[in-house]
Amino acid sequence: MGSPNIQPYVSFTTGGLTLGSWASSSFLGNVKEVDLYATYAFSSQFAVTITDYNWGFTKSYFDYGTTTDHIYEATLAYTGTEKFPISASINTMFAGNDKSLTDATKQAFTTYVELGYQVTPLVKVFAGGVLGGSSNYATTSAGVTNVGIKVSKSIAITDKFSLPVYGILGANPYSGGAFFVAGVTL
Repeated sequence: MGSPNIQPYVSFTTGGLTLGSWASSSFLGNVKEVDLYATYAFSSQFAVTITDYNWGFTKSYFDYGTTTDHIYEATLAYTGTEKFPISASINTMFAGNDKSLTDATKQAFTTYVELGYQVTPLVKVFAGGVLGGSSNYATTSAGVTNVGIKVSKSIAITDKFSLPVYGILGANPYSGGAFFVAGVTL
């Protein structure tokens, strides 16, 4: 929304289970999100995740009732291998504030599918879209909502410290929009 964002995260992993939280807020304070997630990795390629998204903040964060701002999503992800660098995920919102476009009392079960290809260790291309209309994706029908390229690099600061940076150039063919994201991972 015209202002840089800070996006902190924290996670704890034991065995194949990772519990974490990710957040985002603009420097102006007008865009906020606080998410919780649990991921179980069955192997280095397959994982399942349950995410509790909350970016509405029109109600108390602790309002988990029928009119909650929370959205709950299940994800099945495949990360690919070095010899077969294709990634894929299917993500379905199964509860919370993901309501049908035609009946606001029913769950929409919005589903997003994404495919990626690791061109080099530092360059990935991706394409994804929703399988139907969704108020959360601002679509009235199925469509491609996310295509792009992500480039990563580590900038050597000292002999012992490098700063990982990345850039994403993407577009939303459904809406006709485009975006650029630059990030630093600390």
